[in-house]
Amino acid sequence: MHHIIHLSKDKKFKNILEKQEPFVLRIRKNVYLQLCASIISQQLSTKVAKVIYKRFLDLFGKKIPTPLQILEIPVETYRSIGFSYSKAGYLHNVCKFFTDNNITDAKLRKMSNDEVIELLTQIKGIGRWTVEMILMFTLGREDVFAVDDLGIQQAITKLYNLDAGDKKLMKEKMLAISAKWAPYRTYACRYLWGWKDEKK
Repeated sequence: MHHIIHLSKDKKFKNILEKQEPFVLRIRKNVYLQLCASIISQQLSTKVAKVIYKRFLDLFGKKIPTPLQILEIPVETYRSIGFSYSKAGYLHNVCKFFTDNNITDAKLRKMSNDEVIELLTQIKGIGRWTVEMILMFTLGREDVFAVDDLGIQQAITKLYNLDAGDKKLMKEKMLAISAKWAPYRTYACRYLWGWKDEKK
């Protein structure tokens, strides 16, 4: 696998690679639905998020809901299955944005990473980090680096002995270190998360 060979050139990174299974990047469908899932999971444990996401899907029977169908469900119904008002509103924001602008998976796949970030962060309730996760794990982009992710920050500061006191300087150093991982920075993030979880 090309990314393994490339990332192994970094001696410190090679150490964490050798302790993990190779990661395979996959492309998933329905970007709007993945954004909805991301909104649902915010500030919740994985277990609770799964329960609420299942309740959400159960509203639509056995079929994957379209953005229009998600919009047709009133906020009060989402509240009754465990959503906060703000989350229910954000869910509507996502689906309204997708329908109003006629956004499809095919259109997003043709766009660059920066174009996708610029477009989707216009939605209230969707920040840059959320879109970076969509780029990585829904659109399957190989070279995304989540510099603002707390887990990535903790892993890199530990692995490379960086001073986390000055956030601005820390991020500059993180970007400099990650530059040599291009064009496989998504894989690098995935291995850093895995390594951090193992260290707990």
